This record gives sequence, C-alpha cells and structure tokens, in this order.
Amino acid sequence: MAVNWAERISAFSRSPSRFLSGTTAEAFLAELLRELRDDRASYSVKVLLLSPLCEHPTVLCPSDSVGEETALELMSVFAQCPPKTVQFCCHLLLALTSVLVCTSCVSSRSRASQDFLDLLLQIAQDTSDLHGDAAHRSLRATACDCLQELEACSPGLLSQRLELLGGLRQRESSRLHQSYAGLQTLVLRNAVYQLTQETGAGPEHLKAILGGNTSVAWEAEQDSGLMNNKDSAILSSVILGPMGTVPTLQTGPDCKELRSVLSSLLEESYLLTPLCQAALLNRLTELVAMVPGVPPAIFRAQLLRLLGTSEVGLLHTTLLMKCAFTDSLFSAEDEAFILKRLVVLSQHPLLSTPEKLFYMDCILHFPENRPIGCSDGDETLPVLLTPQLALALVPTVFNDSATMLARLNLLSLVYLEEGEDGEEGRGLAYLYEHLTSLLHIVENGGSREIVVTFFRAVLLFLSYFCHVERYSNSLTEKLCQLYLHHTYLAPHLINLADQTQDKLTESSWAVGLLKALQGVITEAPLAQLTLQDLSRHLKMLARVAEEGEIPQHTTLSFLSSVITPSSSSLCVSGDWRLGNSLLGVCRRLLVHPSLDSLLIPLADILQHLTCRYGDTDIMDHARLYYSLLTTLSREKLASMLAQDLTEGGRQVKRRTLSSIMAEGEGLTSALTIHQTEKAIFRLMKAQSEPRERTQSDRESDLNQNETENSPGEANVALEAYRTQFHDPRFASEITLNHQLTHVEAVDSRFDQLFSICLHFSLTDDHYDDLSDISVPCLFRDRPCPKVKLTLKPRRPHPTTLHASAIFTTHDGLSWHTVLPDIHIAFQQVFMPPPTPPTWGRGGRLSLFEGLWDEMSSDSREKDLTDCATSLFCCQLKEAALITLVEKHFLPYLVSDLSEDDDEFKVLVFLPPQSHMLLKIRSEEDAVHFNIATDNWQLLPHINSYLLTITSCQDAALGHL
Repeated sequence: MAVNWAERISAFSRSPSRFLSGTTAEAFLAELLRELRDDRASYSVKVLLLSPLCEHPTVLCPSDSVGEETALELMSVFAQCPPKTVQFCCHLLLALTSVLVCTSCVSSRSRASQDFLDLLLQIAQDTSDLHGDAAHRSLRATACDCLQELEACSPGLLSQRLELLGGLRQRESSRLHQSYAGLQTLVLRNAVYQLTQETGAGPEHLKAILGGNTSVAWEAEQDSGLMNNKDSAILSSVILGPMGTVPTLQTGPDCKELRSVLSSLLEESYLLTPLCQAALLNRLTELVAMVPGVPPAIFRAQLLRLLGTSEVGLLHTTLLMKCAFTDSLFSAEDEAFILKRLVVLSQHPLLSTPEKLFYMDCILHFPENRPIGCSDGDETLPVLLTPQLALALVPTVFNDSATMLARLNLLSLVYLEEGEDGEEGRGLAYLYEHLTSLLHIVENGGSREIVVTFFRAVLLFLSYFCHVERYSNSLTEKLCQLYLHHTYLAPHLINLADQTQDKLTESSWAVGLLKALQGVITEAPLAQLTLQDLSRHLKMLARVAEEGEIPQHTTLSFLSSVITPSSSSLCVSGDWRLGNSLLGVCRRLLVHPSLDSLLIPLADILQHLTCRYGDTDIMDHARLYYSLLTTLSREKLASMLAQDLTEGGRQVKRRTLSSIMAEGEGLTSALTIHQTEKAIFRLMKAQSEPRERTQSDRESDLNQNETENSPGEANVALEAYRTQFHDPRFASEITLNHQLTHVEAVDSRFDQLFSICLHFSLTDDHYDDLSDISVPCLFRDRPCPKVKLTLKPRRPHPTTLHASAIFTTHDGLSWHTVLPDIHIAFQQVFMPPPTPPTWGRGGRLSLFEGLWDEMSSDSREKDLTDCATSLFCCQLKEAALITLVEKHFLPYLVSDLSEDDDEFKVLVFLPPQSHMLLKIRSEEDAVHFNIATDNWQLLPHINSYLLTITSCQDAALGHL
C-alpha cells in the first residue's frame, strides 16, 4: 500500500509527541531511512522525508550512537545519488548537519562527523562548475553553509584548514566568493581566540595555523584544544563584554602573515552584500582587538567608505569598531561626524520608524573616544551632544508614539545634563509645554493610543524632573482637572501613581497626586454624579485609602453623603457593583493606620449599609465588616485583613472581592478535593452469558438455507449491505459492559460512596474521546452497579484507557482516585455483521461469499487496496475445533454448525467499517484458518488473537 508521506510528515511536524504515541521514534526513523534508500520513491518525496531530521533531530536520534548511525545511512544515500539530483543532495547535506550537530557527534569527534567534514571539503574544492553549472554551484554553496554551521557550533573545527579555505576564496570568481570569505573569516577569528586561551601561545603558533598543512590528521585536531560550549557562547561577541576583558594574543610587531590575510579580506569586502560585509567586518574587528600586533589602522581605508554608508548593518558595525578601538582608529573629527550623522538619520523623513529609533538608541549608547566612565549599559549622553545639536530632535505631537517617547527621553537627558544653569529653563519649559499639548489632546477626546502615550510621557518626565516643584505641582493640578472631566482615566491615574512610587522611591509626588485627587472627588457636587462616575470615584478613593499618610476623614464624609437618602437615589437601587465598590473602600479603611479616629463614622456607614442597602449580599458583607470592626482589636483586625507593607508604606493591592471569610480547618477540608493514596474501586468486565441458538432461530434460517446461493445473489446482498453505511453513524459504536466494584483491603471510610464521576482518557488516537459517566452510589455490601462503556472506534485496534474518578464519602468530603487501567482487547471490538433484520442465515452467507470474493480477488479496484488475505495453521483435534468455534465464533458463524460440513465460515464486523472473514477447515496435517480482511493493518492483531485462542484450547484439552 502506498504511504501518504505528506500527511504523515505534516502530522509529525504538528506534534511529534502525539504522532509518536502511535509508534516509536526508532520505527519511524527506520521507515524514513528505508524510504530514502528506495529507488522507486520520487526525489520530491525524499526531500519531504528529510524535514523531520532537520526540524526535530533529537526526537528521532535521542543518543549520539543513533545520530552517528543515522548520519552514516544518510551519507550512503548521498553517495548513491545521481548527479542530476542536486536539490535533494543539498537538503541531504542540511539534514546531515542538523543530525551531527544536535546529537553532539561533531563535538565528540565521531567517525561519522569526520567523514562528513571530509565530504563537505571535497564538495567545496570541486570547481567543475566554473563553466556555468549553476546546479553544482548551489551544491557547493550549501556545503559552504554547512561548514560554517559546523564551525559556529564547534569553534576550532576547521582551524587546521585555514590555508585551504584562503586558497578556495582567492580562486573563486563566482558569487560563492562571498560564502568562502565569510567561512574563512569565521574560522580565522575562532582560531585566534583559541590561541588566546592556550598558555604560551605566540607568533610561531599563529604562523603555523595560517600556513597549516591541509592533510593534518584528525587526531592532531583533537589534540589542539577545541573550545567548549562556554567558549562558544563567549565567541558570540568578543568585544561587547566589559572593558578590559577582551583576550589578547601576544605576537610582537611581526604579524605580516596575519596582516596579509586581513588586507586581502578587506580589499575584497566591497564585493560582498551589505549584510555579509557587516558580518565580515565585525569578526575582523574582534580578531584585531585580540591581536595587539595588528594596528587598528588596517581598517582606515574601509572607514572612509563606512562613514558615508546608508546601510543600517554597516553603520552598526562602524559603531562596534569605534567601541573596540576608540581614538586608535577614529579621530575627533570622525567622532563628531558620526554623531551628527546619527542625529540627521534619527529624523530623516525617508527612513522608517524602526530605523529612526535604532539611530536614537545608538546616540544614547554612543561609544566615545574618551569615555569618562563605564556606564554598564545605562543610557548616557555623549559629551559632543549639545542642546543645540539635539534641538533637531525635539518631540512634537505629530510624531508617532514610539518616536515621541524616544525623543522625549533623549531631550530629557540633554536638559538634565545642563543642570540649573544654562539653557535648562527654556528646554525644560518646552518639554512641559509638550506634555501640556498632549494633555489638551487627551482632554478633547484623543484616541486610546494618545492616552497611553500621554501617561507614559508623564512618567518619563517625572523620572527626570520630579524634583522641579513648579512643574511637578502644576502637573498634579492639571491631572486632577483632567480626571474631573474624564473619570474613565481612573485606571491610568492609579497606574501612574503605582509606577511612580515603584520607580521613584524617594519622591512623594504620587502621594501628593492621590491626596489632590481625593480632594477634588470629595468636593465635587453629588447632584451631578452619574452611577458610572461614582463607581470610578470609589475605585480611586480605595487606592487613596491604601496610603497611610493621607487623612481619610473627607473620604468618610463623601461615603456618608453618598449612602444617605437625602443625597440621591444612587445607592437605593441596590446595585451590587456599586455596593461592592463601597465595601472596597471600607475594607481598606479597616486597616488604615488612623483607624482609631475613623472608628465611629466608619461604623455608622457599615451599619447603614447593613440596614438600608438594597442588595442582600452587600448587606451581609457590611454586617461582617461591622462585626469585625466592633469586636476585634486593631491588631487582630489588621492581622486578618492587612497584607504586608512595602518599603514605601503602601499596601500591596489584593485582586479580590470585598468579601472576606476566616476559613477554618473544617471549611478548608470541605472545599478541597482530597487525593486517595491508592485505588478504591475498579471497573471489571462483566461476565456475558453464552448465546445459544434457539429453535426459532433455526426455523427462521431454514428457508434460506435450502438453496445454494448464486454469485448474483451474493452481489445483491453485498450491495444492500453496503447501502446501510451511507449513514456515518450506522453501527459505529460498541458497548462494553463492566461492573464497578471495590478493591480489597481499603479504608472503611470508603465503604459507602456517592456521586461518582468516572473520567476516561485515551492513550492513543484509535478511538474518539469518551464522555464522563456518573454512578449514583457504590456500597460494599450491595450488588455492584453496572457501567456501560460506549466506544466509537476510528480504527478497531486494541487499546488501554486511563480512568480516574471523583466521588463523595458519607462525611461530605470529596475525593479523587485513580483507577487501574482498562485494557480493551481486540476481540472486544467484534460484532455480528449489522445485516438488515429480515435477513436470515442465508442472507448472511450470501454477504460472506460476496465479501470473500471481493477481498481475495487478484484484480481489486482502487478503493479496495487495503484488502488482504492470509493463512493461519495450528494443530487441533476435531472435537477441540468444534469446541473452539462454539466458544469464540458462534455469534459470528454464518454456516450451520449442526450440518455435516467440513468448513466453518465466520463473518466478524469491526466498527466503523472493517470486516474479518474466516474459513476454518480441518486438513490432514493441520487446521487451516483462511483469513480475508478489508483492512490489512488488522492482520497482526488477527494472527495474535488466533494464536491465543488456539493455544488455550489445545492446553485445555491436554489437561483433560
């Protein structure tokens, strides 16, 4: 049968663990390798087969030994590929690289990785494509990429091939020159770093590596001290670490071989794409930083080109070079030019927003020739960035949010650097005017993005200038007025206060803002309040009540005015949300440090809510708070309600409703589902009564057994039978009878169980998910309740079900237990054929003949390719055979057992639409079970089943 590899590979890629639940990684890998070696498979399919090895190599190759064996198999497939299959060969090289790298075969220097490295080098040196063979050139490009990946994952792997790689680069005139240049640069950088880690390494070692013999043995490479994973991580960027941590190689002034190689690479760098140029220059910068004998001036010729580049990657590389070499390579004029260029690019109208933000970030982290100190990553301004130069970057309301905030941050640093003298007054005034402009936009109905940008800008402004009282106090007043007109901003103001307290721990601005908000809320006329505004006011007052420094008498007066009947009807309606907001404020007041002075008015408010509020739930909670307030001391009340305080004195907010309840051990136990230590009960297969044929059954079959069935009748019966399956729900389920019974030697607490909910989970995808089953009760001294498991097979295979249950004991506690696994055997899926009720044995016999002829025919139609036939033989006496048929096949027998017939015909239906047909005949040498099925995947299960029942039958007769 043709395997649908596209579907299988797609299923594996979606979820490898789920896919492998139906098979094993070893079996699936063997299938892949077998299909890759099959000459009949197309190369498009073979390319698809390689994707699991590229995407999930460690899943299919869990150990180094499996990885090495797989790599050897793949290399044998590569050796047998014809020259025209270049695309497949490229994918094969990538799969080999993934397997060897991910299974650590490369780092352990296995024989397979050595052979693969030799293969890649052989492909890279094959210049037979110089006359325009683009296909072979793509193979060399892939081999070069694989070599680069191997070197990156195992630094130092190719350090003995530097001379070879240099020669390949110099001889290459096609676009592959770029790949060879990148590979040589990476290997050179890693080789120099490797020398810096070796004690006593000097110029002679560097010269030996640069002119190394290409035929050096593998063992010599292994002894050369390859780097570990830690070194590989450091090599991601040597020059970006803290100052003074770059490793160095002392070579003296005589480094003409290395300088010659570097000059050759730099002279040809303009031929590369900008991205590859950036990578090459970055690695060479790290290399020169590690070798003091090579002056940074070697980059001077390239610097003239880099200073005018418009490529982001090349400009970033230039800044990395400046970070590494400072005034050793860059003059003061260069430094001023680069900084001015960054300022211009940060506002260039033709550039995208991400590019502008990148250039602004480069300004904040600009590497100076004479750095004053190490900032350890903090944002600092370069000395050359004056207010006049930064004036071009002032934020405006027309900027997008990200650009506006970035510019505000930069200008804030500029004016903060100026101090109280100079131009701080005018610059700071402009920034504050910018905030005011944003505030007016928000006040006039700005979008959500503008609102968020405004509050982020306020936080940014305060983080730099919170100490300037004339602006911080004015900002507080404007925010209060903004809130009165737009109460929906309450969450933003609360978040602003929280963030300010967290970031500016020494500032009291947040407390001042909350106190001012309390004032404007409590002084606002109640007659103009809507229900929505009142709800937002209460949330704000609840946040204000968390501050122990703020007096709360005005808050209590406001609450008292709200709930009194003379004010309005806002609380008379009994809205639960509003009542919950009221209780939220009261709850925070219960743990306020000044509770003693608030006791009487707070008690009056709680008592009023208890007696007059329209919602019963709010009344009950208010009564609870009142009881706690009037019966507990302040310390006990605080211990029950208060949470730990932060260093700033603000309580950590709880995301709970206003209700509280002291949970005792009894309540906690009652609300918890406990776990049993072992299984309490189990599901046992119910004993089915043997089915015996009655006289009426025989009489109903008599007429249809008198005549012999013709081929035409068999075809008609088969067509009528199959018509029933047009309904996909027809005969698609099986019902298994079980009994729920206690296990032995359990706790007496579980003798009486109630409200049992059984839950089942599948271990494979052969069946649809099962629904939970409810059992009312289970008593040890009563008959076991019956449980019917309804299974809907997707494939009629044996399976195992995991089962668990939640139940209640007589003391009211809830328990969870795990039941023993339920094993569904292959024969439990057997069903008699779902023939129409009017059919007798003759109709079923016609159906059997039609199905048998169809499954055993040599010329099957396309939709019958799953059919298969087989033969099972065993040694059984005639009496044992009859007993076996009566015991196991009587419900499925289509031939008459009472007739003197030497052949038994058995027709078994396996839902949803599979069949098993048996012709059982006793021959001279053995009993033959001729098998036919329309699902060839069932043959192993059929064979195992027949082997089991015949062995048991033979053993039983032998015992007798």
